[in-house]
Amino acid sequence: MTTSLITGATAGIGAAFARRLASDGHRLVLVARDTKRLDDQAAQLRRDHGVHVEVLAADLSTDDGIAAVEARLADRDRPVDVLVNNAGFGIRGTYPDAPFADELTMLKVHCEAVLRLTTAATQAMRDRGRGFVINVASVAAFVPRGTYAATKAWVVSFTQGAARDLAGSGVRLLALCPGFVRTEFHERAGMNVDGIPGWAWLDADKVVATAIRDLARGRVVSVPDLRYKVAVGLAKVAPSGAFGRVSSTAGRRFGPR
Repeated sequence: MTTSLITGATAGIGAAFARRLASDGHRLVLVARDTKRLDDQAAQLRRDHGVHVEVLAADLSTDDGIAAVEARLADRDRPVDVLVNNAGFGIRGTYPDAPFADELTMLKVHCEAVLRLTTAATQAMRDRGRGFVINVASVAAFVPRGTYAATKAWVVSFTQGAARDLAGSGVRLLALCPGFVRTEFHERAGMNVDGIPGWAWLDADKVVATAIRDLARGRVVSVPDLRYKVAVGLAKVAPSGAFGRVSSTAGRRFGPR
């Protein structure tokens, strides 16, 4: 039976991955910081889908937390077939006014944790000749603006490079790059999103469905929804300074309350 490990599993895109993979019959390992929310979610998934659900409370902003998940991924007696690196957060304020400690924590969670967990997972997967890794990035990866966008750009570039290096091994990787998704993300970061038009929002379950479909098609980068595909395409051909100015304006408009 397939086992999937999901970080940041108790809300938003991570919770949507858990629901979808459970409905597909996967055994689950749910990773997040909040033990109570993990236990509640695990109980709900067991009731709804009748699957085995394991919980692992870990803070991926700490070495101990990352190491705990690394150890689970490296466990050859309980192999993980699918890794979803979804844990992440938004940051209050713009550079250089945002708290520097938050900037460093973001690098830890978005980059170091993704690198270490992907490495632990793919080493075990390559030995078995099969496995999948989905690294959740953002359309922000294609627009130069601050630490958040920079970390997501790193996730995309790293995933593309790792996918090339692992080609032919049976291990496949995907960078998922959604736009605005209706989750707790912006509220937890204290961001004002009142001005974002309704058409710009994506549904988390549909984002997950697109990611799984694109992974099955052998794609390495997935941008859900045609509107965001067009935006990413324009970002790639337009002068970076122009998109940087647009992004900065949007950031001030939709930034922290």
